[in-house]
Amino acid sequence: MLVGENGAGKSTLVEAIAAAFGLNAEGGTNHSMHQTQSTESGLSSHLQLERGVGASKAGVFLRAETMHGHFAYLGSIGSHGKHNFQSHGESFIEFFTERSAVNGLWVFDEAESALSFNGCLMLLSHIADLLRAGSQVILSTHSPILASLPEAKIYEIGEWGIRESGYDDLDMVCNWRLFLDAPGRYLRHLT
Repeated sequence: MLVGENGAGKSTLVEAIAAAFGLNAEGGTNHSMHQTQSTESGLSSHLQLERGVGASKAGVFLRAETMHGHFAYLGSIGSHGKHNFQSHGESFIEFFTERSAVNGLWVFDEAESALSFNGCLMLLSHIADLLRAGSQVILSTHSPILASLPEAKIYEIGEWGIRESGYDDLDMVCNWRLFLDAPGRYLRHLT
């Protein structure tokens, strides 16, 4: 798990890992190499990933901000899903569920932006299934729900760099708890 504020570098890092693994920087599987606009950093060319002996070369990169373009790409090659008739979150869950048999590297970039509370819980359940099946998961998130995955190694990114952290010590978790305990403490500054 990679957590941190906007602009900390979470998305840049997961995008670079996905690209270094051979996945499309805009999302999808190993076979989806469409591109709408080149915006990725050059970090992937500086990474060297190590794959264990016999490890799968398969992978999936789910990037909430580019999924609409990915769905358009899938439609253009004749792979019509239900995404034209579903919400963004439902389409995201369908995409993930249909590919859940892929055993390999799964990279998620801020998946929670497409998902409700229950959708985040459903994604957590799917991720737990992927891990049990032997896949590796790398996830960047602002969601305390997704960061709560049991036994996850959590890295917090900030002005200090990258540090390993416990769930209860994350700034994001502390701030959400404070907010949910007394929203008025924060909202009084809006008026």
